[in-house]
Order: sequence, then structure tokens, then C-alpha cells
Amino acid sequence: MKILITGGCGFVGSNLAILFKEYFQQSEIYCLDNLSRRGSELNLRKILSYGIQFVHGDVRIKTDFDRIPKVDLVIDAAAEPSVLAGTVPGELENLIDTNLNGTINTLYFARKHQAKFVFLSTSRVYPYDRLLEVGLETSEKRFDFSNQQTIQGVSQAGISEDFPLEGVRSLYGATKLSSEYISKEFGHNFDIPTIINRCGVISGPFQMGKIDQGVVVLWMARHFWKKNLSYIGFGGLGQQSRDVIHIKDLFECILWEINHTEKVHNQIFNVGGGLANSVSLAELTAICEEITGNQIHISSDSINRPGDIPVFITDNTKINAISGWVPKIGVKQLLEEVHQWIEADQTFLQPILG
Repeated sequence: MKILITGGCGFVGSNLAILFKEYFQQSEIYCLDNLSRRGSELNLRKILSYGIQFVHGDVRIKTDFDRIPKVDLVIDAAAEPSVLAGTVPGELENLIDTNLNGTINTLYFARKHQAKFVFLSTSRVYPYDRLLEVGLETSEKRFDFSNQQTIQGVSQAGISEDFPLEGVRSLYGATKLSSEYISKEFGHNFDIPTIINRCGVISGPFQMGKIDQGVVVLWMARHFWKKNLSYIGFGGLGQQSRDVIHIKDLFECILWEINHTEKVHNQIFNVGGGLANSVSLAELTAICEEITGNQIHISSDSINRPGDIPVFITDNTKINAISGWVPKIGVKQLLEEVHQWIEADQTFLQPILG
């Protein structure tokens, strides 16, 4: 098997490349990346050590794909993943160019070679103004969805693919939803086996966490180096909850999908940690304190950030029903792995995460 992964030196792309190389040992894997994100040089060294081929290129430049040979599978993991990037004038053009035009260029490449195409989308395609209308249950440590709902596609199990798409979702979410529509059209019109996964919070070792993306790793890093954090929005108590999926669980899902494309062609799936692997910021703090033995100062700001929501839990029912796939790695194990990674490589990581 020959595989192209765009964004191949990012957290998701590099980990998927290594996991595929370990599974398909005779495979040829190409990672296309422009190395613009800090920390990608660490991932570059890692993928090269596995015999994975690096292509220094940019998904926004169509001709950069010309240096890549025919492949059997394309995984589009290239993205500007920050919701806040769409609110910054200097970053807006890059957001749209990377997330929309980059996917279009990747689709042209997949069409050229009739390669299977996996698009990694986001839960942010679901409108935050509608998510703010969802009924909640509030406890001391977290928010959860209540069992009394009036909106389609939401239950205590989380948000399903049937949740309404009419509404406001951020420019980041809009670029990913637009790419979903175009991917489905390419899949239908050009008979490209196409799969779209709407992922929630993806995490694990080798993620260069920031306050607006990769928050699980950032939380552990701040505890490790005894740096301050803040609970922002919704009362400032850290009750916001998200489900978290380990990168290895995401790999297992994609592996099943590409081996059964006849069952999933041109379908959209919510793929996340689910309710069992959800955690609030306050709960995240407690786990990080337990693992590191450190307590840090966490300030409180009750003012909501634009586009933020109190809770998002992925309902995996659809993908589970068709494949039997369920995430296996829990939040605490994930955080323990992240802690071990930071501890082992702290000299390099402190300028980035500390």
C-alpha cells in the first residue's frame, strides 16, 4: 500500500503515518508538510526514523503534489485547526486557503490516482448557536447534556450526525463543512472511495498543545512545569466538558474504514471519545494534579469566549453500529502517556509547551 498524508508532520498526521507504517510494514508512506507549526521538526525526525518519506510542500500549492507518486490512499490531515484564527484578520486568509483550497488540491490529487480519500473534519461543523440551546445538567465539576431535549440529534450520549447544520459555526467550522461538501461531490462524481470523519478533541503524546488547540496536552504541560492556567467562560469554574479520543483509537477507526470502504463510501461519521471518555476542565485539573503531584494557580474569568460552548460529547453510535469500533484508551491513561513523553523530552519541549 502507498499512502499520502497531508499535514504529515503535525500531531495527527505524523502519528497516523507511524501507526500505518507499523501495521503495513511494507507500505510506502509520504508525509506532505510545510513545517510551519512549531514542534513539527520533532515529528519530522520521528517519521524519518521509521522510513517514512517526507515531502516539503504546501497543500495550498497545487503543483507541490506533482512530486508525489501514485498512491492508493490519501488522508487529509492538513489544517489550520484554531477556531480563534478566524477572528484574526492577518490569519483569516491562511485559514481559508489551507482548510478549503488545500483540501480541494488534495482531492484533485486523489482523483488523479483514483485513491481512497479520508477527510478528517471536525465537530466544529455543528453550529455553536444551536449547541447553546441544548438542555444541560450542571454538577459541581461539569456540564452534561440532559435527557430532556427538543433538538434533533442530541441525547445524553452526545451529538449525532443528525444535529442541525443551520446556524453559525465559526469561520474554521465553515471551511471544514465546505470541504465536507466538496469531498462528497468528488466522491460521488468521480467514484473516489471517500470517508469523512468529524472528530472531537484528538490528543496524545507528541501534540504541541496551545490554549486554543491541544488543550489536554497544554493542561498537563502547565502542571508539569508549575505554570498558571485559567478557567475561561461559563462561570469560570472549569465545568466545560469535552470528549477526548486518543490518536491510536482514531487510527483503529480509520483502519477499519479503509478495509471496508464498500460499507462506508461517501458517508459521514462522528468519531470521538464518547461520553465514557469525556472530561471537564476541573476534572482534567484533578487528574493532572494526581499524575504530576503538582498544584498550580488557576485563575477564573466568567466571560465567554466567542464561539465557545459549555459541553460537546461525540455520539459514536453510527460508526459503532456499522463497524463495532469503540475507543479503548481512557482519559487518565492518555494523560499518563503525555506525562511520560514530556518527562522524557522536557529539554526540547519546555520552550514550546512550558
